[in-house]
Amino acid sequence: MKTLASLVLSVGLIAPAFAEETASTMSVVSPLEAWQDDPTVILNGADVNIDDFKWIARPVIVFATSPADPRFAEQMELLADRVDELMIRDVVVIVDTDDETLSDLRRKLRPRDFMMVLIGKDGGVKLRKPFPYDVRELSRSIDKMPLRQQEIRERRGS
Repeated sequence: MKTLASLVLSVGLIAPAFAEETASTMSVVSPLEAWQDDPTVILNGADVNIDDFKWIARPVIVFATSPADPRFAEQMELLADRVDELMIRDVVVIVDTDDETLSDLRRKLRPRDFMMVLIGKDGGVKLRKPFPYDVRELSRSIDKMPLRQQEIRERRGS
């Protein structure tokens, strides 16, 4: 598995080597456990059951037709630049750059070309963007959610 920081250093990323590394690691550790161990890990969409994250994390799924897509590289850079803000908001980053294989995420979310999707902790789609989206704007969208407002109030109270 890769972290956001290492991903930005190697934008040739999520290619066969990543898939093999993910497959060998995932046989021992579930995607949820991998994210809980390292909140900066990037998960391969083919290995993820989105329902596993319900009420635990907010998945941000980045779709592209190829890891070489410049919009994909830009989106991953934007996410890596502010990984700390994503961690505070319980965001798990999932990528799917294989449009040849119809993953469960592709069937469910039906991306066209490049797309970034934010899923709430309740499992509902909260945001879809057909272009790279800044983490500051993504954070604002998350912070407006009722569950996030409750989390903020609870943190202030304790």
